[in-house]
Amino acid sequence: MSDTRIGVGVIVIRDGLVLLGLRQGSHGADMWAPPGGHLDDDESVEQCAARELLEETGIVARAWHAGPYSMNDFAEIARRYVTLFVVVTHGEGDAQVREPDKCARWQWCAWDALPRPLFAPFASVVARGWSPFAASW
Repeated sequence: MSDTRIGVGVIVIRDGLVLLGLRQGSHGADMWAPPGGHLDDDESVEQCAARELLEETGIVARAWHAGPYSMNDFAEIARRYVTLFVVVTHGEGDAQVREPDKCARWQWCAWDALPRPLFAPFASVVARGWSPFAASW
């Protein structure tokens, strides 16, 4: 893949659950994924995570830390994505669908009962056995 982009995924945890949205309108439609988007040239990974989370859900990130990363090739759009995940451990507000052309709904999900199918970048970290609830990472 000659076209590589940097994506940022936001894994929000609250009350032992993670926030996932049902994607629509782009590659990965009808798959579940955390909020996220493209890293802009003028922002840090954390700034991107906070911006995307607010734009997509209305939740304000108050506390976070770096999470895992994934690298995925999307042949259908001839693009590789390196996705850097940020784990938000404290966010204020309730999840709202603020971009209905990109997300059908938001849902709080138990880690051991995630809906399927998962969008490739998120599916990659789940398949590796990573968990936002593991004490060792």
